[in-house]
Amino acid sequence: MANILLIRHGETDWNREKRLQGYLDIGLNSIGIEQANLLAKVLAKEHIQAAYASDLSRAFDTAKTIAHHHQLEVQQDALLRERCYGEIQGKTYAEIEQTHPENYHAWVTRNANFQPKDGESLQQFYDRVVLGVKQIAKRHLGQTILIVAHGGVLDCIYREAAKIDLSEKRKIELLNTSLNRLVFDGENFEILSWGDTSHLQGDALDEIDRQSFPKSVSWDLP
Repeated sequence: MANILLIRHGETDWNREKRLQGYLDIGLNSIGIEQANLLAKVLAKEHIQAAYASDLSRAFDTAKTIAHHHQLEVQQDALLRERCYGEIQGKTYAEIEQTHPENYHAWVTRNANFQPKDGESLQQFYDRVVLGVKQIAKRHLGQTILIVAHGGVLDCIYREAAKIDLSEKRKIELLNTSLNRLVFDGENFEILSWGDTSHLQGDALDEIDRQSFPKSVSWDLP
């Protein structure tokens, strides 16, 4: 079995603005950096033997913060990138609804085969992500691995593990620096726990301004 610590990157300004990031390389904001630091302190006690991340900086920088405590180099993998939304990347949800209604409708109804101009369909994205995470897990059977990626990536792996169709509306939260534990037996994923953000609560926040540290931001409308 491979033990997987699957994590969404820390917060960015675009998360808070509800602006679609996709393939665009948007860095962590000050809150996201602090989220990563708090999670890294909690995971310092874990015996992590390999670290992977999307090659987009918001995920890679989150992973580096965690991996530093384990003297590990983070291996970048483009298969772990967020979905490429093509022409609607960089726009707010409201702007997409107004300027690209067909695209918006396909997004919120989870049309798996709709492909945005210059982007990838939900099905293409799902297939890419599942392939990428399985490839990583198969390399590290018997080990604990850190994988830091994006909200959409977490959603895909949750659906693969729970056997939930892509067309079904999302019922879980995909929060910044949420800790999600899974195991992989060489063929299938099993979820052990999901959506742990306890490192962002209670005593963990004593040293920072609570008013500037709102709840993590979830991923998208569907």
